[in-house]
Amino acid sequence: MLASLEATLYPIVVNINNYLSSYILIVLLIAVGLWYSVKTRFVQIRYFKAGIKKVFGTISLKGGKQESGMSSFQALATAIAAQVGTGNIIGASGAILTGGPGAIFWMWVIAFLGMATIYAEATLAQKTRVVDREGKIHGGPVYYITTAFKGGFGKALAVFFAITIILALGFLGCMVQSNSIGATIQTAFGIPSWVVGVVLVVICAVIFLGGVQRLASVCEKLVPVMAAVFLLGSVVVLVLRIQYIPATFAMIFQYAFQPQAIIGGAFGAALKSAVSQGAKRGLFSNEAGMGSTPHAHAQANVTHPHEQGIVAMIGVFIDTFVVLTLNALVIISTMYSADGPLNACGAAAASEVIKKSNLAQIAFGSVFGERFGAVFVAVCLFFFAFSTILSWNMFAKINVIWLAGENKAKTATVVFTLIALAFIFVGTVASNDLVWELMDAFNYLMVIPNALALFALTKMVTTSVGEIDAKK
Repeated sequence: MLASLEATLYPIVVNINNYLSSYILIVLLIAVGLWYSVKTRFVQIRYFKAGIKKVFGTISLKGGKQESGMSSFQALATAIAAQVGTGNIIGASGAILTGGPGAIFWMWVIAFLGMATIYAEATLAQKTRVVDREGKIHGGPVYYITTAFKGGFGKALAVFFAITIILALGFLGCMVQSNSIGATIQTAFGIPSWVVGVVLVVICAVIFLGGVQRLASVCEKLVPVMAAVFLLGSVVVLVLRIQYIPATFAMIFQYAFQPQAIIGGAFGAALKSAVSQGAKRGLFSNEAGMGSTPHAHAQANVTHPHEQGIVAMIGVFIDTFVVLTLNALVIISTMYSADGPLNACGAAAASEVIKKSNLAQIAFGSVFGERFGAVFVAVCLFFFAFSTILSWNMFAKINVIWLAGENKAKTATVVFTLIALAFIFVGTVASNDLVWELMDAFNYLMVIPNALALFALTKMVTTSVGEIDAKK
């Protein structure tokens, strides 16, 4: 019965996803990014240096317990924990295999525009956040959606967003992340996935029950360390393959504008594939425009919303232009170079030779050795996926509390946490393609109400950045 239902639903969901990602998603992401780039006079360029200074000038692995909410860096670390997930490894691999190396260029374009988008999201999250009776801070898209649209329409949009993010991130998303953890740990170390599941559930339960403060404390320590380990490994590979780096960048730019040379088919269809792969993989990489990370940025204790806006921009920069780009350079310089196994290999043929789930392992293994390459990627994937589970759970929980109301918040939180832990465990021992496709579908649907609110609240964002411009 279940198998029959899955067989029926799977092609339907795939078709819906293809339509959403190829048309609605691209249009909304590019439109919002361009809109805010122009309206803020390219805030991502004008305030980039200030953002870097704000993040790295006060970086600390021990931000201390806040009276409520988080420090600015803790909020950024929590956001990056969500952004730097399996999408940076598996997502980039899938984009390159399907859309060719040129898809990375379009990821960069989406990320550049996304820096303006996420500035707006973080600013609005700060401006519309609320404090409950216990002094806890709550903020995110549901709060600025209901600010943008009053009455029943705004409420309906907010409820739609809340339900989609709970399903996409709180349940299905955490399930697929834990599946990546279980599979990679079992492959690399031979530990049964159900054992990994039990340990993961216990650790997650301890952190979940500790609330925002415990999550912030874990993320501010975990994120810099996991990023440093991955970056170090990537740099070592690139140093050893340095003679292929110029050709690697040449392929990214060449296949961005001549995608048919590697994807095949007509120019228009090939370009559409490269751009759509860059757009949708870029979304899952940096989450700009999706409406997830504003939940973290709303928690930041800053003197002006603009401060967290520019910090949020650096989060997208780190995620896409640093972590994802290094992973892409490793893959292209080892797999598509003159001595690589995918050299001059079309996208269709490449996808048959190598799967996106093990492309990174093969790429790192070609330099580190097969065994160490698999272990290195497995360890990185564990930390990336684990940190994403923590952040996504928090984002979904905020929406559970909003739906339940302040009086029923505690009961709703307990029920949600128990269900989420069950999904995490099941994910380590079992998963299927339908779960992945459903998660993608709900992720895409989240963008729609979030983007509508971003357009509607343009004046609130431009007023904020205008106040800072006036002081310069």
